Order: sequence, then structure tokens, then C-alpha cells
Amino acid sequence: MDMKKRITLELRNRSPAEIAELVVDNSRSADGEVEGLTDEFTELEFLSMVNVGLSSLAKLPSLPKLRKLELSDNNLSGSLETLSEKCPNLTYLNLSGNKIKELSTVEALQNLKSLQSLDLFNCEITSLEDYRESVFELLPQVTYLDGFDQEDNEAPDSEADDEDEDGEDGAGPTGEYDDDEDEEEDEDGSEGGEVGLSFQDEDEEDYAEEEEEEDAAGVQGQKRKRDVDDEGEDDDDDEDD
Repeated sequence: MDMKKRITLELRNRSPAEIAELVVDNSRSADGEVEGLTDEFTELEFLSMVNVGLSSLAKLPSLPKLRKLELSDNNLSGSLETLSEKCPNLTYLNLSGNKIKELSTVEALQNLKSLQSLDLFNCEITSLEDYRESVFELLPQVTYLDGFDQEDNEAPDSEADDEDEDGEDGAGPTGEYDDDEDEEEDEDGSEGGEVGLSFQDEDEEDYAEEEEEEDAAGVQGQKRKRDVDDEGEDDDDDEDD
């Protein structure tokens, strides 16, 4: 399926301005160019064009809110300066599996001031001597290269980051909600404790009553036995007479 048709399907009768995430992986680009994307995708934050046969980014439209861009497994060997012009707020860029060979090609990313994570897996550039040190020096704004920082610490999971950011955005309401839940649980717990104590008290009262009844029954039994014995003695006395 060609990229333009795939984008139309992904819209699902929505306007481009309503789309925040767009995935067109494994579709086919015409002549190695981006097609079907327009400046109308003003709210787009995540774009994935994996394995679509791209060899140029010249026709990439302006995407001012784009933060994450997946371009792995294409045929890109240059034209990366377009990203600085069209996607100035990128924080994550995946170029793994492309035909990037020289540091001069990556140098075009210097103007992406917000870029934090860059992936160049399976690109020829990774075979250069001192590849990692050179890229970090060339792009000081980048924290993670191929998933690791300069001290070989692994990058945190991107989904976890998103969740953390969402949590921070809604920290106030979320925190208040949790407090209310705790208070309700405390109230339920205290009520439960009181109920438990009342049940215990009732059990103790029932037990005490049972003991009293058994004692009373025992006394009555002994009394009846004494009465029978007394009657037996009286009968004996009558026979003797």
C-alpha cells in the first residue's frame, strides 16, 4: 500500500489537525519521498515511517509539535538538515538501519536543540573509530546514543517517561484523589474495627449466658436428684412401718 493511501486510512474520517500519533510503517513511498503528509498535521507529536523506502526528507512538511520520529530501515544517506527546519522540537530520532556513513551527515542535527535520544544502529557510521565519543562531542545536547549515555547507562523506557510526564501534569488531582481514597479506607477500617469489637462483645455475652444456663441446669439437676433421694428415703420409712 502506498504511503498516501495509508495515511488516508489512518485518519479514519478525522481531520489532520486531530492526529497526535501517526504510524505508516511498511507502506511504500513514491520515488523515495514523503507523501500524504501536509502542514495540516499541526498537532502531530509522534510519527513512525519505518521501512517505507525513504531516500529523502525534502518533502517533509512543517511539524512544529513533533517530538518523536521513527525513520529506521530506510535508505537515507543525507538531507537531515530538513529535520531542524521542519521538526525543531524533536527529542527522539531513530535513524537505525539507514545509509549514514559520515559524521558530517550527523552534524546537520546540531540545530535540533531539544534532541535527547539518537539511534544510529546498523548504520555504517557506527564502525568509525571513536564513533560514540565523536557523536557526543558533535551533538552535546544528546544524552542517549543507541540507547546508552556516555557512561553506558541504559536509556529509560520511553513509555515510562510518558507516564511520568502524564503523572506530573496531573499530579494535583491525582494526589488529592489518592488522599481521599486513603481517608475512606481509614474510615472503613475504623468502622470495621468497631464492628469487630461489637461482635466480640456479643460473643462474650452469649458465652457468659450459656455458662449461666449450664450452671443453673446443673443446680436444678442436683436439686431434682436430692428430691428423688428424699422420696426414696420416705418410701423406705413407710415400708419399715
